[in-house]
Amino acid sequence: MKLVRYGQVGEERPGLIDADGTLRDLSDQVSDIDGSTLAPATLQRLAALDPSDLPRVPGTPRFGPCVGKVGKLVCIGLNYSDHAAESGLEVPSEPIVFLKATSAITGPNDEVELPLGAEKVDWEVELAFVIGTRAKNVSKEDALSHVAGYMILNDVSERAWQAERQGQWTKGKSHDSFAPMGPWLVTADEIADPHDLNMQLDVDGVRRQTGSTRTLIFGIDHLVSYLSGFMTLEPGDVVTTGTPPGVGLGLRPQVFLKEGQVMRLEIDGLGVQQQKCVRRAAS
Repeated sequence: MKLVRYGQVGEERPGLIDADGTLRDLSDQVSDIDGSTLAPATLQRLAALDPSDLPRVPGTPRFGPCVGKVGKLVCIGLNYSDHAAESGLEVPSEPIVFLKATSAITGPNDEVELPLGAEKVDWEVELAFVIGTRAKNVSKEDALSHVAGYMILNDVSERAWQAERQGQWTKGKSHDSFAPMGPWLVTADEIADPHDLNMQLDVDGVRRQTGSTRTLIFGIDHLVSYLSGFMTLEPGDVVTTGTPPGVGLGLRPQVFLKEGQVMRLEIDGLGVQQQKCVRRAAS
Protein backbone atom coordinates (compact mmCIF):
# COMPACT_ATOMS: atom_id res chain seq x y z
CA MET A 1 0.00 0.00 0.00
CA LYS A 2 0.91 3.62 -0.52
CA LEU A 3 -0.34 5.49 2.54
CA VAL A 4 -0.58 9.28 2.59
CA ARG A 5 -1.71 12.21 4.69
CA TYR A 6 -3.37 15.00 2.75
CA GLY A 7 -4.82 18.43 3.49
CA GLN A 8 -3.73 21.73 4.96
CA VAL A 9 -0.93 21.94 7.53
CA GLY A 10 -2.17 20.58 10.84
CA GLU A 11 -5.41 19.31 9.29
CA GLU A 12 -4.10 16.29 7.35
CA ARG A 13 -6.40 13.33 6.77
CA PRO A 14 -5.34 9.71 6.16
CA GLY A 15 -5.53 8.30 2.67
CA LEU A 16 -4.10 5.78 0.26
CA ILE A 17 -3.13 5.77 -3.39
CA ASP A 18 -4.89 3.01 -5.34
CA ALA A 19 -3.46 1.03 -8.25
CA ASP A 20 -4.67 3.66 -10.72
CA GLY A 21 -2.96 6.48 -8.82
CA THR A 22 -6.23 7.80 -7.37
CA LEU A 23 -6.22 9.28 -3.88
CA ARG A 24 -8.76 7.55 -1.60
CA ASP A 25 -9.84 8.73 1.84
CA LEU A 26 -9.24 6.49 4.87
CA SER A 27 -10.88 8.67 7.51
CA ASP A 28 -13.63 6.12 8.18
CA GLN A 29 -11.01 3.42 8.75
CA VAL A 30 -8.25 5.09 10.81
CA SER A 31 -7.79 8.45 12.49
CA ASP A 32 -4.31 9.10 11.05
CA ILE A 33 -1.27 7.45 9.52
CA ASP A 34 0.79 7.24 12.70
CA GLY A 35 2.18 4.74 15.16
CA SER A 36 -1.24 3.44 16.13
CA THR A 37 -2.05 2.66 12.49
CA LEU A 38 1.25 0.97 11.65
CA ALA A 39 0.73 -2.17 13.74
CA PRO A 40 0.72 -5.29 11.54
CA ALA A 41 -2.92 -6.13 12.32
CA THR A 42 -4.12 -2.67 11.25
CA LEU A 43 -2.03 -2.69 8.08
CA GLN A 44 -3.41 -6.12 7.21
CA ARG A 45 -6.95 -4.82 7.70
CA LEU A 46 -6.32 -1.85 5.43
CA ALA A 47 -4.69 -4.06 2.81
CA ALA A 48 -7.80 -6.24 2.73
CA LEU A 49 -10.03 -3.30 1.78
CA ASP A 50 -11.26 -2.81 -1.77
CA PRO A 51 -9.94 0.66 -2.63
CA SER A 52 -12.84 1.24 -5.00
CA ASP A 53 -15.15 1.22 -1.96
CA LEU A 54 -13.27 4.11 -0.37
CA PRO A 55 -14.25 7.73 -1.09
CA ARG A 56 -12.35 9.29 -3.96
CA VAL A 57 -10.65 12.58 -3.03
CA PRO A 58 -11.27 15.24 -5.70
CA GLY A 59 -8.74 17.75 -6.97
CA THR A 60 -5.06 17.84 -6.07
CA PRO A 61 -4.80 18.47 -2.34
CA ARG A 62 -1.51 19.12 -0.59
CA PHE A 63 0.30 16.04 0.70
CA GLY A 64 1.52 16.36 4.27
CA PRO A 65 4.27 14.29 5.88
CA CYS A 66 3.32 10.68 5.24
CA VAL A 67 3.67 9.77 8.93
CA GLY A 68 2.06 11.83 11.67
CA LYS A 69 2.94 12.25 15.36
CA VAL A 70 6.54 11.09 14.84
CA GLY A 71 8.09 10.47 18.24
CA LYS A 72 11.75 10.26 17.21
CA LEU A 73 13.52 11.17 13.97
CA VAL A 74 16.79 9.26 14.12
CA CYS A 75 19.46 9.90 11.50
CA ILE A 76 22.50 7.94 10.35
CA GLY A 77 25.56 9.79 9.06
CA LEU A 78 28.18 8.66 6.53
CA ASN A 79 26.32 5.45 5.74
CA TYR A 80 27.24 5.18 2.05
CA SER A 81 30.74 4.08 1.15
CA ASP A 82 30.87 6.39 -1.88
CA HIS A 83 29.63 9.37 0.17
CA ALA A 84 32.32 8.73 2.79
CA ALA A 85 34.88 8.70 -0.02
CA GLU A 86 33.72 12.05 -1.45
CA SER A 87 33.85 13.52 2.07
CA GLY A 88 37.43 12.32 2.51
CA LEU A 89 36.44 10.40 5.63
CA GLU A 90 37.07 6.82 6.68
CA VAL A 91 34.21 4.34 6.55
CA PRO A 92 32.86 4.26 10.13
CA SER A 93 33.26 1.08 12.13
CA GLU A 94 29.75 1.46 13.56
CA PRO A 95 26.79 3.69 12.69
CA ILE A 96 27.05 7.43 13.30
CA VAL A 97 23.81 8.39 15.05
CA PHE A 98 22.25 11.80 15.60
CA LEU A 99 18.74 13.15 16.10
CA LYS A 100 16.85 15.66 13.98
CA ALA A 101 14.09 17.70 15.64
CA THR A 102 10.64 16.45 14.69
CA SER A 103 9.59 20.09 14.23
CA ALA A 104 11.68 20.01 11.04
CA ILE A 105 9.25 17.56 9.42
CA THR A 106 7.18 18.93 6.54
CA GLY A 107 5.26 17.69 3.54
CA PRO A 108 7.12 16.36 0.50
CA ASN A 109 6.39 19.38 -1.68
CA ASP A 110 6.34 22.12 0.94
CA GLU A 111 8.82 24.98 0.68
CA VAL A 112 12.22 24.64 2.34
CA GLU A 113 13.09 27.73 4.36
CA LEU A 114 16.67 29.01 4.20
CA PRO A 115 17.34 30.17 7.77
CA LEU A 116 18.39 33.69 8.64
CA GLY A 117 22.17 33.86 8.59
CA ALA A 118 22.55 30.52 6.83
CA GLU A 119 25.03 30.31 3.96
CA LYS A 120 25.66 26.59 3.48
CA VAL A 121 22.27 24.89 3.15
CA ASP A 122 22.69 21.51 1.48
CA TRP A 123 20.54 18.71 0.08
CA GLU A 124 20.52 14.98 0.97
CA VAL A 125 18.21 12.42 -0.65
CA GLU A 126 17.70 9.56 1.80
CA LEU A 127 15.79 6.33 2.23
CA ALA A 128 13.88 6.43 5.51
CA PHE A 129 11.86 3.77 7.27
CA VAL A 130 9.20 3.84 9.98
CA ILE A 131 8.86 1.45 12.89
CA GLY A 132 5.63 -0.54 13.12
CA THR A 133 6.18 -2.59 16.28
CA ARG A 134 8.18 -1.75 19.40
CA ALA A 135 11.85 -2.73 19.09
CA LYS A 136 14.19 -3.12 22.05
CA ASN A 137 17.36 -5.21 21.92
CA VAL A 138 16.16 -7.01 18.81
CA SER A 139 18.37 -9.34 16.80
CA LYS A 140 19.51 -8.53 13.29
CA GLU A 141 17.59 -11.57 12.08
CA ASP A 142 14.31 -10.27 13.55
CA ALA A 143 14.90 -6.60 12.82
CA LEU A 144 13.02 -6.17 9.54
CA SER A 145 9.83 -7.53 11.11
CA HIS A 146 9.67 -4.26 13.08
CA VAL A 147 9.69 -2.08 9.94
CA ALA A 148 6.26 -0.96 8.71
CA GLY A 149 7.37 0.79 5.52
CA TYR A 150 9.68 3.07 3.59
CA MET A 151 9.68 6.66 2.32
CA ILE A 152 11.85 9.41 0.88
CA LEU A 153 13.30 11.99 3.26
CA ASN A 154 15.35 15.05 2.32
CA ASP A 155 17.84 15.53 5.16
CA VAL A 156 18.34 19.26 4.51
CA SER A 157 21.43 20.51 6.36
CA GLU A 158 23.12 23.81 7.18
CA ARG A 159 26.74 22.71 6.95
CA ALA A 160 28.34 25.61 8.82
CA TRP A 161 25.95 25.09 11.73
CA GLN A 162 26.55 21.35 11.55
CA ALA A 163 30.34 21.24 11.43
CA GLU A 164 31.90 24.66 11.94
CA ARG A 165 30.33 25.59 15.25
CA GLN A 166 30.68 23.85 18.60
CA GLY A 167 28.29 21.13 19.63
CA GLN A 168 26.31 18.41 17.95
CA TRP A 169 25.24 17.95 14.31
CA THR A 170 21.61 18.27 15.42
CA LYS A 171 21.57 22.07 15.29
CA GLY A 172 22.61 22.04 11.62
CA LYS A 173 19.88 19.55 10.79
CA SER A 174 16.81 20.74 12.67
CA HIS A 175 15.60 24.06 11.29
CA ASP A 176 11.91 24.24 10.37
CA SER A 177 11.27 22.52 7.00
CA PHE A 178 14.58 20.62 7.03
CA ALA A 179 12.89 17.18 6.83
CA PRO A 180 10.46 16.92 3.88
CA MET A 181 8.92 13.44 4.12
CA GLY A 182 6.94 11.48 1.54
CA PRO A 183 5.04 11.70 -0.76
CA TRP A 184 3.78 8.41 0.62
CA LEU A 185 4.70 5.62 2.96
CA VAL A 186 5.11 2.37 1.02
CA THR A 187 4.43 -0.63 3.22
CA ALA A 188 7.32 -3.06 3.61
CA ASP A 189 5.60 -5.87 1.74
CA GLU A 190 5.76 -3.84 -1.48
CA ILE A 191 9.53 -3.27 -1.36
CA ALA A 192 11.22 -6.50 -2.42
CA ASP A 193 14.70 -5.39 -1.38
CA PRO A 194 15.28 -2.03 0.33
CA HIS A 195 19.00 -2.58 -0.20
CA ASP A 196 18.65 -2.37 -3.99
CA LEU A 197 16.93 0.94 -4.72
CA ASN A 198 18.19 3.62 -7.09
CA MET A 199 17.97 7.19 -5.84
CA GLN A 200 18.58 10.62 -7.32
CA LEU A 201 18.33 14.33 -6.60
CA ASP A 202 18.29 17.29 -9.01
CA VAL A 203 18.67 21.00 -8.26
CA ASP A 204 17.08 23.24 -10.91
CA GLY A 205 17.11 20.31 -13.31
CA VAL A 206 20.81 19.57 -12.81
CA ARG A 207 21.57 16.08 -11.51
CA ARG A 208 23.49 16.36 -8.27
CA GLN A 209 23.04 12.96 -6.62
CA THR A 210 22.90 9.54 -8.24
CA GLY A 211 23.21 6.55 -5.97
CA SER A 212 21.85 3.23 -4.82
CA THR A 213 21.11 1.66 -1.48
CA ARG A 214 23.43 -1.14 -2.67
CA THR A 215 26.31 0.96 -1.29
CA LEU A 216 24.86 1.28 2.21
CA ILE A 217 27.51 0.48 4.79
CA PHE A 218 25.02 -0.56 7.47
CA GLY A 219 21.79 -2.10 6.19
CA ILE A 220 18.35 -1.56 7.62
CA ASP A 221 18.38 -4.81 9.59
CA HIS A 222 21.69 -3.78 11.16
CA LEU A 223 20.39 -0.30 11.99
CA VAL A 224 17.20 -1.51 13.69
CA SER A 225 19.13 -4.00 15.79
CA TYR A 226 21.90 -1.53 16.61
CA LEU A 227 19.64 1.38 17.52
CA SER A 228 17.34 -0.81 19.60
CA GLY A 229 20.24 -1.51 21.92
CA PHE A 230 20.59 2.20 22.73
CA MET A 231 16.96 3.32 22.68
CA THR A 232 13.54 1.73 22.40
CA LEU A 233 12.15 2.27 18.91
CA GLU A 234 8.43 2.89 19.16
CA PRO A 235 5.73 2.60 16.46
CA GLY A 236 5.81 5.77 14.39
CA ASP A 237 9.51 6.49 14.98
CA VAL A 238 11.33 7.31 11.74
CA VAL A 239 14.93 6.40 10.91
CA THR A 240 16.62 7.97 7.90
CA THR A 241 19.57 5.99 6.63
CA GLY A 242 22.09 8.40 5.11
CA THR A 243 22.79 9.88 1.69
CA PRO A 244 24.75 8.83 -1.41
CA PRO A 245 27.43 11.04 -3.01
CA GLY A 246 26.76 14.35 -4.72
CA VAL A 247 25.94 16.67 -1.83
CA GLY A 248 26.90 20.31 -2.24
CA LEU A 249 29.52 20.00 0.50
CA GLY A 250 31.34 17.34 -1.52
CA LEU A 251 31.43 19.23 -4.84
CA ARG A 252 34.54 21.13 -5.94
CA PRO A 253 33.94 24.00 -5.74
CA GLN A 254 31.28 23.53 -3.09
CA VAL A 255 27.73 24.50 -4.07
CA PHE A 256 24.91 25.37 -1.69
CA LEU A 257 21.23 26.16 -2.07
CA LYS A 258 19.99 29.63 -2.98
CA GLU A 259 16.59 31.29 -2.77
CA GLY A 260 14.30 30.22 -5.60
CA GLN A 261 16.09 26.97 -6.39
CA VAL A 262 14.07 23.77 -6.65
CA MET A 263 15.10 20.31 -5.44
CA ARG A 264 13.58 17.16 -6.95
CA LEU A 265 14.12 13.80 -5.22
CA GLU A 266 13.23 10.30 -6.39
CA ILE A 267 13.78 6.75 -5.11
CA ASP A 268 12.66 3.60 -6.94
CA GLY A 269 9.15 2.63 -5.90
CA LEU A 270 8.81 5.46 -3.37
CA GLY A 271 7.69 8.30 -5.62
CA VAL A 272 8.96 11.85 -6.12
CA GLN A 273 9.13 14.91 -3.91
CA GLN A 274 9.99 18.50 -4.84
CA GLN A 275 10.71 21.64 -2.79
CA LYS A 276 11.38 25.27 -3.59
CA CYS A 277 13.87 27.16 -1.40
CA VAL A 278 12.59 30.41 0.14
CA ARG A 279 13.76 33.04 2.60
CA ARG A 280 11.39 34.67 5.04
CA ALA A 281 11.75 37.85 7.02
CA ALA A 282 12.32 37.60 10.75
CA SER A 283 9.07 37.22 12.67
